[in-house]
Amino acid sequence: MDGNEALQQARARVIEAISQNMNLYGVTPSIGRLYCLLFFSDKPLTLDEMKEELGMSKASMSLAVRSLLDLNMVEKAWRKGVRKDLYVVKDDSFQRFFDLFMKKWRPAVSMNTKAIEKTIAELEELDENEAASDEDRERAKTDISKLQNWLVYYDWLDRLIDTFESKEILDFVPMEKKEKD
Repeated sequence: MDGNEALQQARARVIEAISQNMNLYGVTPSIGRLYCLLFFSDKPLTLDEMKEELGMSKASMSLAVRSLLDLNMVEKAWRKGVRKDLYVVKDDSFQRFFDLFMKKWRPAVSMNTKAIEKTIAELEELDENEAASDEDRERAKTDISKLQNWLVYYDWLDRLIDTFESKEILDFVPMEKKEKD
Protein backbone atom coordinates (compact mmCIF):
# COMPACT_ATOMS: atom_id res chain seq x y z
CA MET A 1 0.00 0.00 0.00
CA ASP A 2 1.44 3.35 -1.02
CA GLY A 3 1.36 6.48 1.13
CA ASN A 4 -1.73 7.94 -0.55
CA GLU A 5 -3.69 4.71 -0.05
CA ALA A 6 -2.65 4.56 3.61
CA LEU A 7 -3.70 8.18 4.09
CA GLN A 8 -7.07 7.61 2.41
CA GLN A 9 -7.68 4.45 4.46
CA ALA A 10 -6.82 6.23 7.70
CA ARG A 11 -9.11 9.13 6.82
CA ALA A 12 -11.91 6.77 5.77
CA ARG A 13 -11.83 5.14 9.20
CA VAL A 14 -12.29 8.50 10.95
CA ILE A 15 -14.93 9.63 8.46
CA GLU A 16 -16.96 6.48 9.02
CA ALA A 17 -16.77 6.74 12.82
CA ILE A 18 -17.62 10.44 12.91
CA SER A 19 -20.45 10.15 10.40
CA GLN A 20 -22.05 7.26 12.30
CA ASN A 21 -22.08 9.31 15.49
CA MET A 22 -23.46 12.55 14.04
CA ASN A 23 -26.87 11.54 15.42
CA LEU A 24 -25.54 12.98 18.70
CA TYR A 25 -25.80 16.35 16.98
CA GLY A 26 -29.23 15.51 15.56
CA VAL A 27 -28.02 15.16 11.98
CA THR A 28 -27.54 12.35 9.46
CA PRO A 29 -24.38 10.40 8.64
CA SER A 30 -24.19 12.13 5.24
CA ILE A 31 -23.85 15.47 7.05
CA GLY A 32 -21.07 13.87 9.08
CA ARG A 33 -19.29 12.85 5.90
CA LEU A 34 -19.58 16.43 4.64
CA TYR A 35 -18.13 17.72 7.91
CA CYS A 36 -15.18 15.32 7.59
CA LEU A 37 -14.66 16.28 3.94
CA LEU A 38 -14.29 19.90 5.05
CA PHE A 39 -12.15 18.87 8.03
CA PHE A 40 -9.63 17.03 5.87
CA SER A 41 -9.70 19.59 3.05
CA ASP A 42 -6.60 21.71 2.54
CA LYS A 43 -8.71 24.65 1.38
CA PRO A 44 -12.18 26.12 1.73
CA LEU A 45 -14.71 24.39 -0.55
CA THR A 46 -17.72 25.59 -2.54
CA LEU A 47 -21.06 23.80 -2.58
CA ASP A 48 -20.26 22.57 -6.11
CA GLU A 49 -16.93 21.10 -5.00
CA MET A 50 -18.54 19.37 -2.02
CA LYS A 51 -21.42 18.10 -4.19
CA GLU A 52 -18.97 16.66 -6.71
CA GLU A 53 -16.84 14.99 -4.02
CA LEU A 54 -19.75 13.42 -2.13
CA GLY A 55 -22.19 12.82 -4.99
CA MET A 56 -25.04 14.54 -3.19
CA SER A 57 -27.67 16.68 -4.90
CA LYS A 58 -27.27 20.45 -4.71
CA ALA A 59 -30.41 20.71 -2.53
CA SER A 60 -29.13 18.05 -0.10
CA MET A 61 -25.72 19.69 -0.01
CA SER A 62 -27.23 23.09 0.70
CA LEU A 63 -29.35 21.65 3.54
CA ALA A 64 -26.34 19.80 4.96
CA VAL A 65 -24.18 22.94 4.95
CA ARG A 66 -26.98 24.93 6.59
CA SER A 67 -27.23 22.26 9.31
CA LEU A 68 -23.49 22.46 9.95
CA LEU A 69 -23.64 26.26 10.04
CA ASP A 70 -26.50 26.09 12.58
CA LEU A 71 -24.45 23.71 14.72
CA ASN A 72 -21.51 26.13 14.56
CA MET A 73 -19.36 23.38 13.03
CA VAL A 74 -18.51 25.20 9.80
CA GLU A 75 -18.27 28.81 8.76
CA LYS A 76 -18.11 30.78 5.56
CA ALA A 77 -14.68 31.72 4.33
CA TRP A 78 -13.47 34.35 1.91
CA ARG A 79 -10.90 34.03 -0.84
CA LYS A 80 -9.94 36.82 -3.21
CA GLY A 81 -11.49 36.41 -6.64
CA VAL A 82 -13.97 33.69 -5.64
CA ARG A 83 -17.59 34.74 -6.00
CA LYS A 84 -19.19 31.57 -4.65
CA ASP A 85 -19.60 30.90 -0.94
CA LEU A 86 -16.73 28.94 0.53
CA TYR A 87 -16.91 26.84 3.68
CA VAL A 88 -14.36 25.61 6.20
CA VAL A 89 -14.54 23.66 9.44
CA LYS A 90 -14.76 25.81 12.52
CA ASP A 91 -12.49 23.54 14.47
CA ASP A 92 -13.13 24.42 18.08
CA SER A 93 -14.42 21.09 19.36
CA PHE A 94 -14.77 22.26 22.94
CA GLN A 95 -16.85 25.32 22.06
CA ARG A 96 -18.92 23.21 19.66
CA PHE A 97 -19.73 20.80 22.49
CA PHE A 98 -20.52 23.67 24.86
CA ASP A 99 -22.82 25.27 22.28
CA LEU A 100 -24.59 22.00 21.54
CA PHE A 101 -24.97 21.11 25.22
CA MET A 102 -26.41 24.53 26.03
CA LYS A 103 -28.60 24.66 22.91
CA LYS A 104 -30.17 21.27 23.67
CA TRP A 105 -30.44 21.40 27.46
CA ARG A 106 -31.25 25.04 28.28
CA PRO A 107 -34.66 25.02 26.49
CA ALA A 108 -35.49 21.57 27.88
CA VAL A 109 -34.72 22.66 31.44
CA SER A 110 -36.76 25.82 31.02
CA MET A 111 -39.77 24.06 29.51
CA ASN A 112 -39.76 21.25 32.08
CA THR A 113 -39.30 23.63 35.01
CA LYS A 114 -42.21 25.80 33.89
CA ALA A 115 -44.47 22.76 33.44
CA ILE A 116 -43.50 21.37 36.84
CA GLU A 117 -43.98 24.70 38.63
CA LYS A 118 -47.42 25.14 37.04
CA THR A 119 -48.39 21.59 37.95
CA ILE A 120 -47.23 22.02 41.55
CA ALA A 121 -49.36 25.18 41.84
CA GLU A 122 -52.40 23.33 40.49
CA LEU A 123 -51.79 20.36 42.79
CA GLU A 124 -51.44 22.69 45.78
CA GLU A 125 -54.84 24.17 44.92
CA LEU A 126 -56.26 20.65 44.73
CA ASP A 127 -54.73 19.82 48.10
CA GLU A 128 -56.39 22.89 49.63
CA ASN A 129 -59.74 22.19 47.96
CA GLU A 130 -62.09 20.81 50.60
CA ALA A 131 -64.37 19.42 47.89
CA ALA A 132 -61.58 17.06 46.75
CA SER A 133 -61.49 13.58 48.23
CA ASP A 134 -58.89 12.67 50.83
CA GLU A 135 -57.45 10.19 48.35
CA ASP A 136 -57.06 12.87 45.64
CA ARG A 137 -55.47 15.29 48.09
CA GLU A 138 -53.06 12.60 49.26
CA ARG A 139 -52.06 11.75 45.66
CA ALA A 140 -51.59 15.47 44.97
CA LYS A 141 -49.23 15.73 47.99
CA THR A 142 -47.26 12.70 46.75
CA ASP A 143 -46.99 14.18 43.26
CA ILE A 144 -45.90 17.55 44.67
CA SER A 145 -43.13 15.84 46.62
CA LYS A 146 -41.93 13.93 43.54
CA LEU A 147 -42.07 17.06 41.37
CA GLN A 148 -40.15 19.12 43.93
CA ASN A 149 -37.33 16.57 43.65
CA TRP A 150 -37.33 17.15 39.91
CA LEU A 151 -37.10 20.90 40.49
CA VAL A 152 -33.94 20.27 42.53
CA TYR A 153 -32.53 18.27 39.60
CA TYR A 154 -33.45 20.93 37.03
CA ASP A 155 -31.95 23.66 39.21
CA TRP A 156 -28.71 21.64 39.37
CA LEU A 157 -28.80 21.07 35.61
CA ASP A 158 -29.39 24.78 34.99
CA ARG A 159 -26.37 25.62 37.14
CA LEU A 160 -24.32 23.00 35.26
CA ILE A 161 -25.29 24.63 31.97
CA ASP A 162 -24.15 27.96 33.46
CA THR A 163 -20.70 26.46 34.06
CA PHE A 164 -20.47 25.53 30.38
CA GLU A 165 -21.59 29.00 29.35
CA SER A 166 -19.06 30.72 31.64
CA LYS A 167 -16.44 28.01 30.97
CA GLU A 168 -16.09 27.45 34.73
CA ILE A 169 -16.46 23.75 33.93
CA LEU A 170 -12.87 23.93 32.68
CA ASP A 171 -11.74 24.64 36.25
CA PHE A 172 -12.95 21.14 37.14
CA VAL A 173 -12.31 19.34 33.87
CA PRO A 174 -9.49 21.14 32.02
CA MET A 175 -9.08 20.70 28.28
CA GLU A 176 -5.63 19.26 28.74
CA LYS A 177 -5.14 16.21 30.89
CA LYS A 178 -3.06 17.07 33.96
CA GLU A 179 0.15 15.17 34.52
CA LYS A 180 0.15 12.83 37.51
CA ASP A 181 2.74 13.70 40.15
